[in-house]
Amino acid sequence: MALNYIWIAFFVIAYAVALIKLIFLGDTEIFTILVKSTFDMAKTAFEISLGLTGIMTLWLGLMKVGERSGFIKIIAKIIKPLFHKLFPQIPKDHPVFGSILMNISANMLGLDNAATPLGLKAMKQLQDLNPDKATVSNSQIMFLVMNTSGLMLIPISIMMFRTQLGAAHPSDVFIPILLATFFSTLTGIIAVSLIQKINLFNKVVLVYLGGLTLIMVSVIIYFSQLTPEQISKISLVFSNVLLFSVIVGFLVYGFYKKIDVYGTFIEGAKDGFRTVILIIPYLVGILVSIAVFRASGAMDILISGLQKIIELFHINSDFIPALPTALMKPLSGSGARGLMVETMKNYGADSFVGKLSCIFQGSTDTTFYIIAVYFGSVGIKRTRYAITAGLIADFAGAIAAIFIAYIFFH
Repeated sequence: MALNYIWIAFFVIAYAVALIKLIFLGDTEIFTILVKSTFDMAKTAFEISLGLTGIMTLWLGLMKVGERSGFIKIIAKIIKPLFHKLFPQIPKDHPVFGSILMNISANMLGLDNAATPLGLKAMKQLQDLNPDKATVSNSQIMFLVMNTSGLMLIPISIMMFRTQLGAAHPSDVFIPILLATFFSTLTGIIAVSLIQKINLFNKVVLVYLGGLTLIMVSVIIYFSQLTPEQISKISLVFSNVLLFSVIVGFLVYGFYKKIDVYGTFIEGAKDGFRTVILIIPYLVGILVSIAVFRASGAMDILISGLQKIIELFHINSDFIPALPTALMKPLSGSGARGLMVETMKNYGADSFVGKLSCIFQGSTDTTFYIIAVYFGSVGIKRTRYAITAGLIADFAGAIAAIFIAYIFFH
């Protein structure tokens, strides 16, 4: 497991750097600082987890209403024609399309608990169609890259962490994340389509991908012509109107479908408290490891090295302190989340670096984890170009995140 090695490496590298400082630089305080950082960050991680309880309870309750009312199925119907073109090897009326559409729709709404089982089900159905059970099929690669690119409409968890860490406007990263994750997904789809010789100039594909790209590019061009104050005001208004519209939409549609809206909300909300309790050990573990890595000076060495490399090309290097989040994301979602939280805590939730780390976190998903879980569940051993395609999407998402963050927040 990649996170296992990364977690141990943070402690070992911190210990090695501290030992060098003690022996060669005479820094007798360094180990005191390291030990203190473990206690301080363990306390901070616990406080952050408890602070998430109310927000998590609210959104999981609302998402349960959206799920049970059939809201996800509406999204699935909207994107169904495109999927028939992107998966040409699957028979048109095969039931796997239902699982794929529901999985992608659940991911877009941030319903991780629903998305994972639906994704595993879809992968098993795709494996049934796969003639070589040990080698990943074209359809499985396309499906996997759509997951690893992490297309998300509502980055609930990121906004919750921003709220807890004192951001003045937690939703101000909403539009930047939406743009970055779109370009990550688009790049992944194009990369796989070119390899698989899927016709990207098909009328249906052009209408969907071309239309969405035009909208996203128009948004970027529009905001690039505004002053920072105008960008902040307009994006905040749009983000909050859209988010509250989603909330009202879930409730009204649930009422229209004659489900017990309040009862369903309470049922989902109960999962919020249980979810928070479950993440406490993970958050404490990863944040403490990152804290000692930074306290030892190892993080400063890494950031300084990256900064010097970037400056050789005469590029503004203000984004470098947020880069560890982007580098960690393909390997570990919880590791990247920990780095995002630690970056906001260290630089401020409303700083340029703090906001960029949030956009990095929301722009893609954990490529290696998803590959391990999805392919491992059906016994695939030969992954062909799946990892390469996933990493191409990750790279595109990171570049888009930097570019968009400079337009919105720099």
